[in-house]
Amino acid sequence: MRPLTYTRPKAMLQVAGKPLIWHVLSNLRKARIREAVVVVKYRKEQVIEYLNRESLRMSIEFAVQGERHGTAAAIEAAKEKAGEDFLVVAADNISDAEIYRDVIEKYDGRKAVALKKTDEPHRYGIGEVREGVLVGMEEKPERPKSNLANISVYAFNRGIFEEIKKLAPSPRGEYEITDALKGAHVVETEDFWMDVGYPWHLFRLNECLLDRMEANAGTVENSTVKGKLIMEEGAKVVDSYVEGCAYIGAGSVVGPHTLLKGHNSIGRNCEVGGSSTLKNSILFDNVKAKHLSYIGDSVVGEGVNFGSGTQIANYRFDAGNVNVLTDRGWVNSGRKKLGAIIGDNVKFGVLSCTMPGKLIGNDCWVGSSAVVNRNMRGGQKLFVKQEQAMVG
Repeated sequence: MRPLTYTRPKAMLQVAGKPLIWHVLSNLRKARIREAVVVVKYRKEQVIEYLNRESLRMSIEFAVQGERHGTAAAIEAAKEKAGEDFLVVAADNISDAEIYRDVIEKYDGRKAVALKKTDEPHRYGIGEVREGVLVGMEEKPERPKSNLANISVYAFNRGIFEEIKKLAPSPRGEYEITDALKGAHVVETEDFWMDVGYPWHLFRLNECLLDRMEANAGTVENSTVKGKLIMEEGAKVVDSYVEGCAYIGAGSVVGPHTLLKGHNSIGRNCEVGGSSTLKNSILFDNVKAKHLSYIGDSVVGEGVNFGSGTQIANYRFDAGNVNVLTDRGWVNSGRKKLGAIIGDNVKFGVLSCTMPGKLIGNDCWVGSSAVVNRNMRGGQKLFVKQEQAMVG
């Protein structure tokens, strides 16, 4: 999920106007769960500060994971705060409340795991099941024994902590809870669940969540809306055209003369106006695109400023899928249209642009008239050297 996770834990990535962890806890509350222990580690202060500030109508405590890595190590960190029986969920996977209810209802007092059929078994941990019991779990297998994906929803009793003590680290040096799942009762679900492994997976999740949300239009002045608006307190749409579904965070202003097209999520205190276009994109908080910008199929971190005329290209000339160079090498995004993934506090100069599928790290500068045709590491600055010849 880099460069977005250089400055925040994955659970704090925004989608449909809220961090992933907000959606997870909200669905747990819908499942009538009123007490939660949130295990924190990387940039833990952000999670703690956010959840202490938000009103989720739940009792939330925090447990700090130690030096050991992995899901089992995270669960072990909550040992002193866990009850006799408890549910474990991942803070970066979105599951319907019905899944949580089903696992609780079918939990037999020992351990249970939720699995869901997938068309992409190579992307997930895949369970092997016999007579409703898990007999094995393979991580991203080349030759999967089933198409049942582990969706990181478990029910345990306190006996799981003794099993965790006996675990050896995996080849990647992590203590994996999947190594302790053998013998778990399997709850197969058909309800909504989605995992985000790469930044562009946020688009599909954003679309699904926005489609499920109720319209809540606020201050809309002299504008055309052909679709749905979900607006928080103080948000405004002025002299603009909205086609599709848009979430607009508290204090944000859209307009004048702005086009919102497709499914867009705009964070708090953003300004998108001055004949700018936003299409199928996710903007985190405090983003400014006030003059003649085009932002298509992009994820934009907090505090980014787009200079006048900034263009985010999102389509290849050959109409092929957009490939992205990640830390793990080239990845086919599977998308015909993909703009840029932009970290926090990036500044774009006037008339600058990016090519499709580029990653721009936090705190970068893209100078006037510059073209980003390769990834930029955090803190880099790109400028164009121009020679002028005056004739006559």
